[in-house]
Amino acid sequence: MAVLETIITVFLIIAIVIIFARGVVIIQPYEQGLSIRLGRYIGRMNPGFRWVFPLITNVVKMDLRTQVMDVPSQEVITKDNSPTNVDAIVYIRVIDPEKAFFEVANYRMATVALAQTSLRGIIGDMELDEILYNRDIINTKLRDILDRETDQWGVKVERVEIKEVDPVGAVKQAMTEQTAAERARRAAILRADGEKRSAILKAEGTKRSMILEAEGDRQSKVLRAEGERISRILQAQGEAQSLRILSVGARPLDRRAITVLSLDALKTMADGQATKIIFPFEVSSLMKQAARFLGATDEEGEMPGPTGVPETDILGTIPTADEVREILKEMDTTIKTEISVDELKDISRSRKKTGSELVEEIEGSVGKGE
Repeated sequence: MAVLETIITVFLIIAIVIIFARGVVIIQPYEQGLSIRLGRYIGRMNPGFRWVFPLITNVVKMDLRTQVMDVPSQEVITKDNSPTNVDAIVYIRVIDPEKAFFEVANYRMATVALAQTSLRGIIGDMELDEILYNRDIINTKLRDILDRETDQWGVKVERVEIKEVDPVGAVKQAMTEQTAAERARRAAILRADGEKRSAILKAEGTKRSMILEAEGDRQSKVLRAEGERISRILQAQGEAQSLRILSVGARPLDRRAITVLSLDALKTMADGQATKIIFPFEVSSLMKQAARFLGATDEEGEMPGPTGVPETDILGTIPTADEVREILKEMDTTIKTEISVDELKDISRSRKKTGSELVEEIEGSVGKGE
């Protein structure tokens, strides 16, 4: 008897411990407990260690964390009749545990089903091109619809993202061909625009080259004409100075000297190969004067000698060879540096005297000598 009583006592103790243990409930920090006793809602249970009446109390734990649900891919017909496979991801969070448990049997399944039907309606009102580049608009519309409908279930839809938009094979191939054609069109436009710009730049370069060439030719002709003018001026000055010197040097010569020079000129003229000779003076007078000079048949008085010796400054300012080379060197430097014609004239005036100045200087010298 004692042994049987002992066994019964141990059995009762174990049963009591098990029954007591079944009444222990531990609520995690991210959970909220709902206590239901004998079919009646008692209230919420906060996180921590809790004990309820076993066997007659049921505790439902609701996860309050954000949950990620995958909306399965489904084929949707767009507004332009393009079959497209679309799937999405929905982020939800339970904000009212009582509604999430008592208002809907399974809020997760209900949210996924609502997301599928709403996504089908949104995609059906849009064309394929709009779907491809307006995903943000689709996400916003779908989130607003789900959040409004799930609010009565105590569920908050935090975010919705379209994961993939995959047109069917025929549509995808047509899109590929369209994209290739569009890229070919853009390439042709860019190529044509490049050729147009190249032709414009080439024509502009040719125009500028012709303008520069014409400008260079004009400057070259102006400088060449200026150089020829200066050369002629220098040559005329030299000839004028030569004539002036010859006239001044011939003043002290007497008739005998003139006769000798005339005979020398006749000798030079007769030395040529011409068959006809024209004498620019009276030969008989020349021969008569030469006969008088050689035979002395007619006595003449002594020819007057030179009245005076010409002054040394009668020649005026004659540029030396070094000065001429210096002038040419400065002109060459001026041309290379593209100096203007007016500046070239100023340099010419500053480096030498004009022909009129030289003539006036020679005449003044002759006047002094007389």
